[in-house]
Amino acid sequence: MIRRATVNDTATLTNIAHDAKRYWGYPEHWIKHWETELTISNEFVNENEVYLLAGEDEVRGFYALAVRNDKAELEHLWVAPPHIGTGVGKELFTHAMQRAAGRDISQVEISADPNAEGFYKKMGAHRIGEVRADMDNEPRTVPRLAIKPKP
Repeated sequence: MIRRATVNDTATLTNIAHDAKRYWGYPEHWIKHWETELTISNEFVNENEVYLLAGEDEVRGFYALAVRNDKAELEHLWVAPPHIGTGVGKELFTHAMQRAAGRDISQVEISADPNAEGFYKKMGAHRIGEVRADMDNEPRTVPRLAIKPKP
């Protein structure tokens, strides 16, 4: 079941974001560096479209769509590691695109983790550029993607 997240879900969503980022094997000091970005606050849930997919007794993943005029940013799409590769990400992404299409959003943009670029491309997104994301004083980029939502 996909439902709108509430402030009561923020700790669970934050834990999923951190665990999902760790899944890719990043060093722990990188996870610490990303702590603010990976923390889902009450304010963020109240100001954005945040939806979660709940199983029988657990949250399996979530996404956040930040809408600005006729464009949107997929700010988050995280799947709890035990559910990666089970279709949860696809279900959440499809729901996000349906929400965007229903709001007449012309384009959804995504700054993706490099490990997730293949997933987004499989879902129909295309690369529009890169964003600098240096770590440990070394140059690093992440892919910038876009997709036009279809109803």
